[in-house]
Amino acid sequence: MTTERSRASGRPTLDQVASRAGVGRGTVSRVVNGSDKVSASARRAVESAIAELGYVPNRAARTLVTQRTDSIALVIFESGRRFFAEPFFGRIVQSIASALGGRNLQLLLMIAQSPEERHRTEGFLTRQHVDGALLLSLHGDDILPAKLEERGVAMVRAGRPTGAVGGQTFVDADNRGGARAATEYLRARGRRRIACIAGPQDMPPGIARLAGYQDVVGRGAIAIGDFSEESGEAAMRRLLDQYADLDAVFAASDLMAAGAMRVLRENGRRVPADVAVVGFDDSAIAGHTDPGLTSVHQPIEEMGEEMVRLLLAKIDGIDFDQHEVVLPTRLVPRGSA
Repeated sequence: MTTERSRASGRPTLDQVASRAGVGRGTVSRVVNGSDKVSASARRAVESAIAELGYVPNRAARTLVTQRTDSIALVIFESGRRFFAEPFFGRIVQSIASALGGRNLQLLLMIAQSPEERHRTEGFLTRQHVDGALLLSLHGDDILPAKLEERGVAMVRAGRPTGAVGGQTFVDADNRGGARAATEYLRARGRRRIACIAGPQDMPPGIARLAGYQDVVGRGAIAIGDFSEESGEAAMRRLLDQYADLDAVFAASDLMAAGAMRVLRENGRRVPADVAVVGFDDSAIAGHTDPGLTSVHQPIEEMGEEMVRLLLAKIDGIDFDQHEVVLPTRLVPRGSA
């Protein structure tokens, strides 16, 4: 048993762990570094010795040998307020953290919206600090992904690049197909004056979901929001002012749909009798509105898992041809439509 005196006599070494476990130093090193080239019995013996001795790997020494930092940055280009308010972020961060758990990697969460935050983030994201980066909620033709590639930092982004930017590895949901299915669902139920509360037009999901709506109705009646509940309320008021006879609304997020439903009630419009409403995300919010919100299910957890899979393949130097992963969406009917 490890005593306080033995702990105080010095930090346990790799050799001491090997001696306690009855294995070679190389076996201990492989266990510590997460290699699968170790027998189950040897792994158990090493893990038991590590626990008994209180051994903590010397991360600095490991970095010198492996040229790895064992750290992954998750960069979110939104405000802290937005990060904590929108269910999407919590779900995907949890998925990413879970997927990284088996690799003994540190996850560094970085929120970068202001110019100062952006500057610090860009300076930090080098191979001396992280092995790779996952990028969420990029706006416009952001130059950071290209900068990271120039520095040799492995990178995977959520969302298809906008504009002419190409060649970057990304994971996305079928936003356009999901929005198209939602709008077709409304039309199939006899709705003819279908409006849209679109998301930001400098972000891939906002652009794609508006395009899916327009695939069905053409130009349509459109108001732009920013995915937040408050923007959904403001957009719904604008739509009612301009299109008083609308009988359905497709909102590009559940939060905006919830805001729209509140404004409809304030204006004496019954949901769905007078105006049917469909959202996007299939978040917990969809089950708490009254009536329940029909919504497009976005595979958020699977997106996080795929982003980690592709990033680790890049870090490990594994060749793969699939640099663009688009996951299917599906409509989940509830009472609002």
